[in-house]
Amino acid sequence: MSTENDVTFADFPLHESIHQSIREVGYERPTPIQAQCIPPALEGKDVIGLAQTGTGKTAAFAIPIIQRLAGRPDLGALVLAPTRELAAQITAMFNELGAASGVRVATIVGGVPMEKDYAALRAWPNVLVATPGRLIDHIESDKISMSEIEILTVDEADRMHDMGFIPQIRMILSVLPAKRQTMMFTATMPDDVERIARKNMRDPVRIQIGIVAPAHRARQELFELAEDDKGRLLLELLGKTKGRVLVFVRTKRGVDRLARRISRRGVDAAAIHGDLDQVYRDKALADFRSGRHRVLVATDIAARGLDVSNIEHVINYDFPHNAEDYVHRIGRTARVDASGLATSFVTRDDRRYVNGVRKLIGDKLPAPIRLESYDASGGDERPKPKGKGQYRSNRRSRRPSSRRRSGSATK
Repeated sequence: MSTENDVTFADFPLHESIHQSIREVGYERPTPIQAQCIPPALEGKDVIGLAQTGTGKTAAFAIPIIQRLAGRPDLGALVLAPTRELAAQITAMFNELGAASGVRVATIVGGVPMEKDYAALRAWPNVLVATPGRLIDHIESDKISMSEIEILTVDEADRMHDMGFIPQIRMILSVLPAKRQTMMFTATMPDDVERIARKNMRDPVRIQIGIVAPAHRARQELFELAEDDKGRLLLELLGKTKGRVLVFVRTKRGVDRLARRISRRGVDAAAIHGDLDQVYRDKALADFRSGRHRVLVATDIAARGLDVSNIEHVINYDFPHNAEDYVHRIGRTARVDASGLATSFVTRDDRRYVNGVRKLIGDKLPAPIRLESYDASGGDERPKPKGKGQYRSNRRSRRPSSRRRSGSATK
């Protein structure tokens, strides 16, 4: 194998059953993270994969695990995921790639009855995919033993950190065998994650694939406007987009309110956030994937772990306060070889957060376009800017004035 671009899956020393599964799912060439991670992982080395969502990292750890556990009768691998949605995605990947090899997978996550977990564990899985909290529930009740685990994978470790799972990760690590292979995948390396890696991994091979750069084919645009104008601009943009649209809102109440407003305008929209029960969330995601709902309005719970292909447009209705959340949000579109658009609404109060994102990703973030006005009639043109990317205010003066400002955005 001379260069990364020359690598094919046929170059990897895999069981024929795995090659068969790879062909059946239509994979031809590995993505960069797969090309660089699979060889050392097959050798049993510890691996840190620094890559954003949408780069193919799930297969990068699933293929070596299936190779190692094919034909094994008992549990040998643990995969930790921060969310139920990501756990479901990982399980689906293992089922696709491991079916011909006879590798069995079980998923245990919060939000479902414990009886389902017990049934899954009684099926003697080879791979266990789990969220940290639910796994600890089983460990503490002696319903599961980690003594035979040979491979640990921590997926989206930075999100684990953001969601406060670091104490749970440390607890799980404390009950795993010291002699094991560990793989960790993350988009960024917060200090706590770096410390866990240093303490619990043995000379890991560190592979970096565009750590903080957004998906390279996602076109980004930022519009500066008044808070009161965001709803009308959103409806205009939805009218000009035919494919799937993911809209991010900061609060749960805001998600519900905006989804209702969109639906009242005749656009099929679903809402998803942490206060909704699991049955509703699963149905909302299924309807979004199937196309029954063209628009999904979400809090950041959907920014990670949500695996929906062909999202044409991501809209940050509320600009994220965390710069890394911006990267994770817009990573939902333009995944791998697809193209897409990421639009962000920016109010005056969001400027410091825009600056934070710019520090993180640099010139890849365009300057916000100040909207003088826009045509809400549903024409083909994009909203009309006031200037070429200039970050302007529509106020002539900071002093109060009773006169109507001719330069203000349409109210």
